Amino acid sequence: MPHADRIVRPGTHRVAPTADAAWYAVWTHSHCEHQVREQLAARGFQPFLPEVQTWSKRLGTMHLIRTPMFPSYLFVHDTMDRQRYLTALQVRGIVRILDQGWDKLTPIPDDEIDAIQRLARADVPVLPCAHLRHGDRVRVREGALTGLEGFFVQDKPTKGRLVVSVTMLGRSVAVDVACTSVEPCAPRSPRPR
Repeated sequence: MPHADRIVRPGTHRVAPTADAAWYAVWTHSHCEHQVREQLAARGFQPFLPEVQTWSKRLGTMHLIRTPMFPSYLFVHDTMDRQRYLTALQVRGIVRILDQGWDKLTPIPDDEIDAIQRLARADVPVLPCAHLRHGDRVRVREGALTGLEGFFVQDKPTKGRLVVSVTMLGRSVAVDVACTSVEPCAPRSPRPR
């Protein structure tokens, strides 16, 4: 049996991407990701909708179901000229292709898509996590350190360190935290002087 990504349904055609094809993020209406994926494929695009398994309670029973890894988003690999851009926007359920218009699209780096594809293929538990960068001020949201604020220093993909400093002493201490247990802090307003 052919691989699912290679099945071409009657009445559809695929446009082979050229060497300058790139990945773009597509924002969809809520719960329209599958519909958009099918329509894009029917118009010759190469869509990628990463999914994860999650537990869902239906009629009092827990079931594993597949849901989008990034709700309301999917990716498309194509050479996005003006005509292809307009063709994609005609798909029912698309809000927009992320950026400012067809001539200002910013491709998603291949290595980021490769990482997402590996996660989707591995079928491992994937948890949503705040988008944190090294040095962001964060607050612990669960566990014994709930409410504690400090700076996030990431040294492993799923773990980081919460750094708490005493500026007057010029000293800091750090504690290991899971990336999923912290959230970004709201920016502090400057203190009046």
